[in-house]
Amino acid sequence: QVQLAESGGGLVQPGGSLRLSCAASGSIFSINAMGWYRQAPGKQRELVARIFSGGHTNYLDSVKGRVTISRDNAKNTVYLQMNSLKPEDTGVYYCNANIKPFEGSFGDYWGQGTQVTVSS
Repeated sequence: QVQLAESGGGLVQPGGSLRLSCAASGSIFSINAMGWYRQAPGKQRELVARIFSGGHTNYLDSVKGRVTISRDNAKNTVYLQMNSLKPEDTGVYYCNANIKPFEGSFGDYWGQGTQVTVSS
């Protein structure tokens, strides 16, 4: 079974920084993409950033220039460096990965979520 372990969330003041980590573990053959989604109270879940196996990245327009996504393939880990944080960045951040297990087909896997709160 594949599992995603998230860490790095917390409370930070406006203008501060956080670094989120997500490590995939289990019977993994390959990973097509890994990324981060977030959901604020009363809003739908939205893609924050995503990185594919070939290195291509996608970013939410409102975080461009403030957020950088990267990966460590040897550790099956994705990172989200967030700088100049704003109150509107507050929400639950979920790690997502599209993974091919040794046995079975590609599928989407989700972490349990980590809370990010930007407030003074």
